[in-house]
Amino acid sequence: MPRIQSREIPIAPGLQSLPPVLQRVYAARGVLAVDELALQLKGLLPYREMKGIDQAVMALIPVVTQGKRLLVVGDFDVDGATSTAVALRALRLMGAQNVDYLVPNRFDFGYGLSPELVAVAVTMKPDLIMTVDNGIASIDGVAAANAAGIAVVVTDHHLAADQLPDALAIVNPNQPGCEFASKAACGCTVVFYVMLALRAALDKSGWFSQREAPNMAQLLDLVALASVADVVPLDRNNRILVEQGLRRIRAGQGHVGIQALLTVAGREPARIVASDFGFAIGPRLNAAGRLDDMSLGIECLLTDDMNRALDIATQLDAFNRDRRSIEQGMQQEALALLAKFEADDHNPVGVCLFQPDWHQGVIGILASRIKDKLFRPVIAFAADDNGVLKGSARSIPGLHIRDVIDEVDKRRPGLIKKFGGHAMAAGMTLNDGAFDAFSRAFDWVCQAHLSSEQLHQTIDSDGNLSIAEFSLELAEQLRWGGPWGQNFPEPVFDGHFRLVQQRIVGERHLKMVLQPEGSDLALDAIWFNIDPQQWPDQQRDRVHCAFQLDVNEFRGRQSLQLLIRHLE
Repeated sequence: MPRIQSREIPIAPGLQSLPPVLQRVYAARGVLAVDELALQLKGLLPYREMKGIDQAVMALIPVVTQGKRLLVVGDFDVDGATSTAVALRALRLMGAQNVDYLVPNRFDFGYGLSPELVAVAVTMKPDLIMTVDNGIASIDGVAAANAAGIAVVVTDHHLAADQLPDALAIVNPNQPGCEFASKAACGCTVVFYVMLALRAALDKSGWFSQREAPNMAQLLDLVALASVADVVPLDRNNRILVEQGLRRIRAGQGHVGIQALLTVAGREPARIVASDFGFAIGPRLNAAGRLDDMSLGIECLLTDDMNRALDIATQLDAFNRDRRSIEQGMQQEALALLAKFEADDHNPVGVCLFQPDWHQGVIGILASRIKDKLFRPVIAFAADDNGVLKGSARSIPGLHIRDVIDEVDKRRPGLIKKFGGHAMAAGMTLNDGAFDAFSRAFDWVCQAHLSSEQLHQTIDSDGNLSIAEFSLELAEQLRWGGPWGQNFPEPVFDGHFRLVQQRIVGERHLKMVLQPEGSDLALDAIWFNIDPQQWPDQQRDRVHCAFQLDVNEFRGRQSLQLLIRHLE
């Protein structure tokens, strides 16, 4: 069970102009001065610091000025879809006439620029291929393109291996020798920076003397969506991008595809916050790549016709409902496998799960759900039509999952066919018959890198609130005080309460009335998607809760409520 612990909060004299609660919230997240909270575009890191960006721009200029044919090769997740949309929209705004895209279907081609995908690309006769959100590991794919006489520009953000592809240009803040300060940029941010550099080069050349130079800020809602949905750490550069994208949507200036997705999700654009990207828009876009073809999601982001956007968003919403149904069935089967592990007295630290009929488009979500439940690194596997096992990995804080898989590969060569990813998520393909041996090796390496203390989940609290701080005003300040996200988490507080009332609503949500100790203040509280085993004993009248302050809106009226994150 998780345990609540208070964060270590440094003293931050530079925040003394803020209310005390905000002082400690921001200081705990590494913000030590008020000017660090300024999220204007002028604070963005300069594109010139990205290694390879000048070479990429030189390759792209003829696409705009000479009508050369460019094929953008994307990926089948939200980051890949938004990256593709940013590239196409930006290039067309600058005057490119011959720009198209190709996104691999995960079931037919798998991830990235593979030789098989290059064979399809060749039939489209491009002069240049540009990868977005992939390519850094596409050694064979780039070689195949080169052999076909097609140069490749790689834009990516995934971690580089020892060998890099033989591309015309590589733009990736995580490649060796790149001095770009934000290593947390998502793929969409990388291609956005390439487009900024391209626009500047074209402007310098006089290209826009006869045509309007585009305002690249109009693409920021797509960059913001990608940054949150891809769960990259929200360092200051990423917070600027996310905040500016949110402001455009709230002002009614977002792309119609994002507006349509918010509509089908029942979200009000004027009050959107960063978490809506992760919980409302992201899953619906991802559902296209998980169950069908991400081209549908990309088309939603490329259209400027609201009616068409709503039609596509409705289809994506239906895919997402199907995905949830499939996922629930897989979760039950996964829990049955875990029960068998326990019965056999085998509780691995690194968990590998496989069922022959699992849907390979949903294993990433399954791994994430089981990771959350066990608080252990998890890899879920599914078989493709040829019986090849493809895995999706999710990790816990303190364990770099891609490095762990790399260590397994070095210690037990021949088990893994290919792999790639981040600190917290990765994907891989196993060689035939390697599942059992890989599972044992993965568990062994995880045990070597994780202490028993790291396997106990903690909920970090920003401390207690005074009675006066249980206010709608503070809840609103916190709502707009982000954007909150990975490595810049939404504030969580804790306190002891008298449990006045409790009842289950909507089958899995616990509605409560709580009174802070020493007060007669009655506060509405809700705990969403509660595990029935966590429902407080009916005889209990005192609880210790970790919670967030939330603004509940009902029939035009706003009121304060507590969102319960954990209860002891």
